[in-house]
Amino acid sequence: MSQRDELVDQWRSLTLSYNQIACKLDRTLDESHGISMSEFETLDRLAAEDCDSLRMLDLAAAMYLSQSALSRTVARLERAGLVERALCAADRRGVFVKITAEGRTRHRAARETHLAILKEHLST
Repeated sequence: MSQRDELVDQWRSLTLSYNQIACKLDRTLDESHGISMSEFETLDRLAAEDCDSLRMLDLAAAMYLSQSALSRTVARLERAGLVERALCAADRRGVFVKITAEGRTRHRAARETHLAILKEHLST
């Protein structure tokens, strides 16, 4: 087997594993907690921060979502009352996102589900 074939096989194995885990996370988080994997990841990033809020730009840089996909995700979380958005007073183009108390509660419950799925699929 050539090096190219080995690399392609590794890549396919990696993407297959990712897709299996992502589908399981998305389905189970939605069924159990009413949030998608992307919504959980957004809440998880916000809950992990010690500051009051994060700029959308900084949140987008830390995640795998495009800025427009993150904006749609934050809009869904905002409609559900799990985050709040506010304009930056110093720079009106900047938007801050803050997790709400309800968002923290939902995140705590979903975090256990998230961790259980990761343990199931990633533990060696």
